[in-house]
Amino acid sequence: MPPGTTTLQPVLRATHRATAMGTQVAFAAAVAGIGAYAWYLRNNTTKPDKPVFSSFGFRTLRLDSTELINHNTKKLRFELPDASKPSGLSLTSALLTISFPNGRWLPVLRPYTPVSDLNEPGYIELMVKLYPNGKQSTHLHSLQPGDTLTFAPIKELAWTPNKHQHVALIAGGAGITPMYQLARGILHNPDDQTRVTVVWGVNTDEDIFLKDEFAAMANKYPGRFKAVYVVATPDAGSPHQRGFVTKQVLEGAGLAAAEEKNRDVKVLVCGPPAMEKALKGKKGTGVLAELGYKPDQVYSF
Repeated sequence: MPPGTTTLQPVLRATHRATAMGTQVAFAAAVAGIGAYAWYLRNNTTKPDKPVFSSFGFRTLRLDSTELINHNTKKLRFELPDASKPSGLSLTSALLTISFPNGRWLPVLRPYTPVSDLNEPGYIELMVKLYPNGKQSTHLHSLQPGDTLTFAPIKELAWTPNKHQHVALIAGGAGITPMYQLARGILHNPDDQTRVTVVWGVNTDEDIFLKDEFAAMANKYPGRFKAVYVVATPDAGSPHQRGFVTKQVLEGAGLAAAEEKNRDVKVLVCGPPAMEKALKGKKGTGVLAELGYKPDQVYSF
């Protein structure tokens, strides 16, 4: 591991969280990011025989291809430096993206979760939702094959197979990507028998851009995987329930903590700030507390 890992990793985590904080915090994180980036360029001692993201460090990858998934989401495939090796990322890891769009002198830093199989060698894939006036999402959507982007790994919750009998993955919008990564990683591991329930709140039916993938999981792992969709503005004749992720929706998905089968559930949350606030509340006042979940059962990406 390159020198300085223990001091720079917290910088990345602070930057990760700063995307939901105020302008001053985001500015401070950007300045810290510049220093960390410059430091690494002077001190890159990564061993070439190891997977690219097996240790801390900034890495620049080439964009191989892009694919428009729906009206506002693109899949971006980046080549790894060694086509025979996987990325080295572990389950629930994210990647901090660093760019200088339109000649900016301060970098734009945003975290994204790879959606490709982490065991596959040679590439990683991101699904990036385009936000109005989104600095990084606009830049990433503008990239063409052959362009490059700089990344640094961010570790999140360390997943332990079979530590929990059941995991509930509650997402809003683009917050589904870490949930997809974890769900697939659990189900594809023959030694992990954890049950998985995904509850995904979106704006429209078209925003359910992983519907086919989740349907394949449900067919392949009956009794172990279930996906529930909640649509704010569903199409006419939509099969999905209208509304938002509420207590009633979670109860309907079989996630009431009072039920014996849910006593050991681990709840992971990732979505817009308003959704997370409603679910987690303050001092045990949110929807999850009303359902009977304790604070140590809940984790936010």
